[in-house]
Amino acid sequence: MEADYVIIGSGSAGGVMASRLSEDGKHKVLVLEFGGTDAGPFIQMPAALSYPMNMKRYDWGFMSEPEPGLGGRQLVTPRGKVVGGSSSINGMVYVRGHARDFDHWDEQGASGWSYADVLPYFKRAESWHDGGHGGDPDWRGKDGPMHVSRGPRDNPLFHAFVEAGAQAGFELTEDYNGEKQEGFGPMEQTVWKGRRWSTANAYLKPALKRPNLEMIRCFARRVVIENGTIPVDEVYHALAPGADNGGAFDMRAMVEGAEGTGGPVVPPDNDSYLLYRIGDAVASRDIHVAILEATRLARTV
Repeated sequence: MEADYVIIGSGSAGGVMASRLSEDGKHKVLVLEFGGTDAGPFIQMPAALSYPMNMKRYDWGFMSEPEPGLGGRQLVTPRGKVVGGSSSINGMVYVRGHARDFDHWDEQGASGWSYADVLPYFKRAESWHDGGHGGDPDWRGKDGPMHVSRGPRDNPLFHAFVEAGAQAGFELTEDYNGEKQEGFGPMEQTVWKGRRWSTANAYLKPALKRPNLEMIRCFARRVVIENGTIPVDEVYHALAPGADNGGAFDMRAMVEGAEGTGGPVVPPDNDSYLLYRIGDAVASRDIHVAILEATRLARTV
């Protein structure tokens, strides 16, 4: 099986990459996704948000390391194991992040990551719906694939809550994703017409209608790296869910190799970069050997 680009994971990054790389119609793009379908009310119905992040069907079941400040307790860390990745199981709260954080990264050497640099991309990604509750449209996008909306706020308790914040001495803001982030104000969410608006709904599914984009359900178990890079025309080994090593198949990326999105994979305390020997050498080696020498990978999964 051959493609110009192989994308590992259909999550928040993978879905966007699949859409953009296949947009011009010139390149064959393959998406490898281990998780199953996102169809059904547990994911698509916003009110059911607490269910998918606690279901083995949709969540990898990660736990944090023991936290010294919490008496050694381990915390549940949901990560999506489904089409759309964690955007299909999260709480749908939309927050860009504080402008000064981006500026700090730029000042520390991450050139191109200041808020002025990334703001055009935030705007390009979103279609913002203010719900009639204020905000500055100059800071927001209007024709992107990601719908960002606000609830109707018809209940007077919403306004009373914001006013209580002001009376307690806190600042107010009409749009915490606009010029002023700090303060009480309306919450924004990735919900559109009563449905969760994940990256799968916003980017991946529309793109899958293109003849040059295909998604395959499988577990990417190895990416070969030579001299610090993923070589062109390299083979990427994958395993279909529930299959043993006899069910493995290979793919070749003909242009720029695999685009690893860094999503969580088995074992749950490591991520795909370590599995593919990217990152800490000792950890990568141990994970690689443990996975590849397993008699039945599906049993490990």
